[in-house]
Amino acid sequence: MKKYLSFLTLLSFLVFSCDYKSAEPIVADIVIYNGMIYDGSGEKPYLGSVGIKEDKIIYVGENTNFDSDTTIDATGLSVSPGFINMLSWGYGTLMEDGRGLSDLLQGVTLEIFGEGRSPGPYYEDGKLVSFGDAMSKLEESGVSMNIASFLGAATTRILGVGYENRDATDSEMKKMKEIVRKSMEEGAMGIGSSLIYAPGDYASTQELIELSKSASEYGGMYISHLRSEGAKLLEALDELITISREADIPAEIYHLKASREPNWPKLDEVISIVEDARAEGLQITADIYTYNASSTGLTGVIPTWVQEGGHDAWIKRMKDPSVRPRLLNDIREQLAEQPPEGILMVGFNTPEMSKKYLAKTVAEAAKMRGQSPEEAIVDMVIEDNHRIQCIYFSMSEENIRKKIQLPWVSFCSDAGIYSDISKSFRTHPRAFGSFIRVLGKYSRDENLFPLEEGIRRLTSYPAQNLKLKNRGMLKESFFADVVIFNAEKVNDNATFEEPLQFSEGVDHVLVNGVPVLLDGEHTNKFSGRFVRGPGYINN
Repeated sequence: MKKYLSFLTLLSFLVFSCDYKSAEPIVADIVIYNGMIYDGSGEKPYLGSVGIKEDKIIYVGENTNFDSDTTIDATGLSVSPGFINMLSWGYGTLMEDGRGLSDLLQGVTLEIFGEGRSPGPYYEDGKLVSFGDAMSKLEESGVSMNIASFLGAATTRILGVGYENRDATDSEMKKMKEIVRKSMEEGAMGIGSSLIYAPGDYASTQELIELSKSASEYGGMYISHLRSEGAKLLEALDELITISREADIPAEIYHLKASREPNWPKLDEVISIVEDARAEGLQITADIYTYNASSTGLTGVIPTWVQEGGHDAWIKRMKDPSVRPRLLNDIREQLAEQPPEGILMVGFNTPEMSKKYLAKTVAEAAKMRGQSPEEAIVDMVIEDNHRIQCIYFSMSEENIRKKIQLPWVSFCSDAGIYSDISKSFRTHPRAFGSFIRVLGKYSRDENLFPLEEGIRRLTSYPAQNLKLKNRGMLKESFFADVVIFNAEKVNDNATFEEPLQFSEGVDHVLVNGVPVLLDGEHTNKFSGRFVRGPGYINN
């Protein structure tokens, strides 16, 4: 805090003038001057300034004459709109610590939740907490970044149907569609599904079409973790395109990938199919994280039929000797494509299990236990009473380079958000580096695309897909979500072996006109807002 105060003391009440365009100064609260301006459009940058008054940008252009309370010298630095995380699991961790440093230090100013499950609606003590109430609760708790969310299709199904593996009845479908309409009016971005997890994958294509039709009425988007990212990837992609076409709704693929080595060649066909659909006029897009490993529970190789009925029913069913042969056979088939040597366990429910198996692969744990990998998976989940978080080394670096150059791809972390890295835990490095790798590793170091294109797909492109008003660009009358970084020094430090390392190179971040990061230090300001979707009705 002391560093923040001294910075403002030095810079307050400065008047900057250089190559004046006008005799009369522009009056602003904050001026960012003499930086390399990347406005988010993808156009070439230029040397200039940004003027901010209250929460809005009032000037973007060449250096001019300002009268301002606070001036930030951006000489030698790049200035861009704040970055958008298209898939964040940060709701819970931000509720605990609103600073959000793992993303903030990468320049993220908007977090999007809702892959399958959303913060709301849910029942608490017999009372329904609405989608809007759940989102407002985080905003009111104090958060540095803006927040938004899709309505989870699984969240909706749990409220309408429960955890049963069956089609919704007509009355249940009516109830779910009403939940969609109400949540859209409260600010949901659309419908988010995750179709490899129970109970989300119990939904039929037709159910998802019907929910998406309700979201489409309000200008929303359908966004989905496809029903398969491996053996049935092409069929799963066809389902997403069908939903888009039948519901007349834009659709985005969560963390686009061809998972597991036998399926890597399918990515080229996926790209071709998407581009054909886009040429047809369908608004199909995708997002990715910038790593060759995914992260989910051991549920990634456990069939969803055994999980019907919720957590307790799942664990009870796995203990049933009559179920075990079929269960082990199904897991064995999954491990044929995803070898246990490539599944690293990083998160446990109990200290005992964590002490034994943290940072061990499934293959290593199975050897320690004297079991086959499939037996070890079942018994470890039972013993931990938890899905056990894992990292799956399942993707191709060559495919990442193909995906990252696609103009219709934006970016996500698919991770929680962390500020206190003194705690002893493991996670995927994407929580600390997914966005900064776009600017550093892939644009600057590997020269796969110009920096201005990377910034476009971190800012204005996802903002346009989400139909956000006045966000995603450095433009007059837009909200002042601004990142100031050193393009030569931005770098991700997190690794799979040592993931708890913040990225470097981002100096200053403003959210709604408020400096929340100055000289790489948090300012103890929490100016993030609940950003509502296109169907929002302010009652």
